[in-house]
Amino acid sequence: MIIKTTSTVLLNEPVAENIYRIELLSPEISAVSKPGQFINVKVSENFDPLLRRPFSIYNIIEDRIQIIFNIVGKATKILSNIKIGEKIDIIGPLGNGFNVDGDFNTALIVAGGLGIAPFPFLTKILKEKGKNIISFVGARTKSQLVLDGLVNVNIATDDGSYGYRGTVVELFKSNINDNYSTSKVFGCGPTPMLKALIDLCDKLNLDCEVSVETPMACGTGLCQGCAVKTKDERYKLACKDGPIFNSKDILL
Repeated sequence: MIIKTTSTVLLNEPVAENIYRIELLSPEISAVSKPGQFINVKVSENFDPLLRRPFSIYNIIEDRIQIIFNIVGKATKILSNIKIGEKIDIIGPLGNGFNVDGDFNTALIVAGGLGIAPFPFLTKILKEKGKNIISFVGARTKSQLVLDGLVNVNIATDDGSYGYRGTVVELFKSNINDNYSTSKVFGCGPTPMLKALIDLCDKLNLDCEVSVETPMACGTGLCQGCAVKTKDERYKLACKDGPIFNSKDILL
């Protein structure tokens, strides 16, 4: 069920360098959301920017939705300046969620940069289901790390300013052992990072789901602008068929 509603801003705060978290009052959407789904946000009452912007659901706290974003353009700059008490037009929950009902014992979360976005919500649900969780988080530098809501965190930074020096996939690879044979990997991040993660999971025969990052305009499949190529030489839409895909089904 997709819901269009006007939501009140309850919180808007910086959580890392150039990265903000917004909390929205939305009991209708929060009640039916699943980890990995997203909302589409109308950031302005006028037509500039024209299109809504998609944001992964960062967390659900009772009747509230949290999203997280970094300032990369006009739309996110507007969002970073929205005041508590203001209203935002949102649509959601959109897309599909992670499959958390498998027979895996341990969830291995691998997040690159703002790929952290869907994982606090996922972590909460995995904990409720009694799964073991190990998290691997990567960022360019220490000041861009966001770790709230995660557990058992291993950290990589590109510049070595905190934790392992290198990419999060390299860190993940260095920690994999036979004890993870009954584990499931959950990944989100830039496409090159996801491709490296998928290749590694294929070699290790690890079950893996990824949340793809791709431009989305409508969020409902009408514009056909977020196509993802599948291994059977077809295409699926990230906004409608994803953004969560089994790593064995897609080509990045």
